[in-house]
Amino acid sequence: MKALYPGSFDPLTLGHLDLIERGASLVEELVVAVLQNPGKSPAFSLEQRLHQIRCSTGHLANVNVISFDGLTVECAKSHGTRLILRGLRAMSDFEYELQIAHTNRSLDPDFETIFLSTSAHYSFLSSSVVKEVARFGGSVDHMVPPVVAEDLVRFFNSAFSQPQR
Repeated sequence: MKALYPGSFDPLTLGHLDLIERGASLVEELVVAVLQNPGKSPAFSLEQRLHQIRCSTGHLANVNVISFDGLTVECAKSHGTRLILRGLRAMSDFEYELQIAHTNRSLDPDFETIFLSTSAHYSFLSSSVVKEVARFGGSVDHMVPPVVAEDLVRFFNSAFSQPQR
């Protein structure tokens, strides 16, 4: 069995990594699919996000990291899976994720979405929270893998060292 775990991962958090590790233990192959969304301006380039995830999942032999744009169901089909993995931190995530799962099934009724609840000690994490803490110089070492923490420091140090116009 194979599953697809899609997301923007800007940046990858320890909550994401927890779901990747747990998801990988449930399937033969887990495809982590990094969304290239032209409607958003991510902090990290697609290449940086792919690198961060590959570095952070190198210990997992059955994880494949790819990028995609467009519909998740099309990405899943092209990688030979009809199972999509999604994480839930709180009840507020459930309504949105259920809507996405129903949308995917309306596009192709053979698709299934499985939800894993985030481990309790990561339930407060989101990429937005991590970036906000890093922006103001707070430690994110307990929120993200080391490679991501280093990239965040570089990103925000370079952003603040730019001359103001």
